[in-house]
Amino acid sequence: MRIIKIMLAILIIMMSVGVINFDVSTARETTIIDRVKTSKDVVPELTPVKYNELGTMTASWYGPGFHGKTTANGEIYNQMAFTAAHKELAFGTYLRITNLKNGKSVIVRINDRGPYIEGRDLDLSKGTAIALGMIKRGVIKVKVEEIEVEGVLPSLVLN
Repeated sequence: MRIIKIMLAILIIMMSVGVINFDVSTARETTIIDRVKTSKDVVPELTPVKYNELGTMTASWYGPGFHGKTTANGEIYNQMAFTAAHKELAFGTYLRITNLKNGKSVIVRINDRGPYIEGRDLDLSKGTAIALGMIKRGVIKVKVEEIEVEGVLPSLVLN
């Protein structure tokens, strides 16, 4: 009986502060988008993005031993950022990496050189590896596409 009283008291408190609401409302919440007014003549300016297939590559991940150290492009390495190392691609190049086993994709930025182990093409940050679901495997095959934004050179992309 004591437990029922305690549960009833918690329920009443939650209802009074608005955590639980049994009110059925047909009112629609207004968002910022609902309040934005635009002319019917306005056409949004879109920037074309192309994905250039670079093929299938072997990717590994690196992180803990390098976290906080300087990368080849001079920035401080953050193992949880979505970055990657490649032997030749220009710093600032953006790639869409897709895990061929599970279909998960992520966009990374090249900021370092490597990998230095035979047979590997990309070294991905730990954060990228987590997003792709490859932490336990360590090395996987990935589909790699370079992201090209029309009118923007890779060297002009923010690093």
